[in-house]
Amino acid sequence: MKDTAPPPNRAAILLPWDKSAARIGTASRSSEARLAEAVGLAASIGLVVVHEAVFVSRAVMPATLFGKGQVEMAGAALRAADVSVVVVDAALTPVQQRNLETAWGAKVIDRTGLILDIFGARARTREGALQVELAHLEYQRSRLVRSWTHLERQRGGFGFLGGPGETQIEADRRLIGDRITRLRLELEDVRRTRGLHRGARKRVPYPVVALVGYTNAGKSTLFNALTGATVTAEDQLFATLDPTMRGLQLPSGRNIILSDTVGFISDLPTELVAAFRATLEEVAEADILLHVRDVAHPDTGAQATDVRGVLNRMAKEGTLDEAWAERTLEVLNKADLLGGVAGVVQGEAIAVSALTGEGLDRLLAAIDERLAERMEILAVEIPVTDGARLAWAYRHGEVLRREDSDTHVRLQLRLSAADKARFEQL
Repeated sequence: MKDTAPPPNRAAILLPWDKSAARIGTASRSSEARLAEAVGLAASIGLVVVHEAVFVSRAVMPATLFGKGQVEMAGAALRAADVSVVVVDAALTPVQQRNLETAWGAKVIDRTGLILDIFGARARTREGALQVELAHLEYQRSRLVRSWTHLERQRGGFGFLGGPGETQIEADRRLIGDRITRLRLELEDVRRTRGLHRGARKRVPYPVVALVGYTNAGKSTLFNALTGATVTAEDQLFATLDPTMRGLQLPSGRNIILSDTVGFISDLPTELVAAFRATLEEVAEADILLHVRDVAHPDTGAQATDVRGVLNRMAKEGTLDEAWAERTLEVLNKADLLGGVAGVVQGEAIAVSALTGEGLDRLLAAIDERLAERMEILAVEIPVTDGARLAWAYRHGEVLRREDSDTHVRLQLRLSAADKARFEQL
């Protein structure tokens, strides 16, 4: 008998749209841009979007989110398009998710579930896998509330799965809670290891410059263009999850460490903000933040507001210092799509094209200048016989002037405050 079930990857994107909630700070997010983003998210994990629609929200229905007429209208369209997965670009309660699946006869996932699936497919390192699993379990635990009715049955006491009279849902909730506890302990080990690595870098020490920005803004392409690395850089959302670091020499000869980090997104699930705190700590430790923006994107203003919102949230939680904005350079990427850097002027922001390389020299010079502002200039006199101290000065500082005599080398040296203290102890 021929299987008439729809292919598992035929998907529909439904966007509940509240115009009054579309205002984000001073930037307005359009329903078209939000829908296009959701389509991109779905496509990035292999879903084939065959239907998409925007439903203007007049009132939130507790049982289904959408109004009765909207549910019926969507159901007819979904059946006509032979859809097997429906992505609702909003946060659904467990009850809403269950009721919509019943009404439409298809699997329903919300924005949080979709992003978690993407993260699960992208994580490559052990740390990334742990973070994603923790976020998934936090999400699934919330789905156990009044929604898994097929699990509301009694189970006898046998083995470790539960005592007498314990329901399946209670046993599952307990097992998930135990696994979450173990994952949090493992992530604490990861944080301690990262702390040791950061301590080792501080002893080197090279300044850290971190790339932050909205997902698909071109951070990885910029990272590769600056360092010559081959980090995955694809035209898709969340192509990079695990942080990557490479050394880079600036025009002054100063060495830095460049860090590529996970992209941000609007309405980032709270489960992910908490689970990826270990990764975001790399941002907190950076000497300079490069806020990379896709200047050619029609929603670039709202995207920038979203990124600043996440950074401000980190500052309020104490993960990031309150003065993060003072050490941030704004980088307007993809200027080639607007005719080149000459046509992109926005205050002190630096326009670049990571794809063509235009503007990268100005960006490196700006990083050099910003680091120099945080350093001190001192005059030192080193005996010509003290080759180790002279080599240290060249390796860790910027030599502005040098005068040689028969017995001494006089240097005008630019050093960070920490390196100045180290140099004086040599």
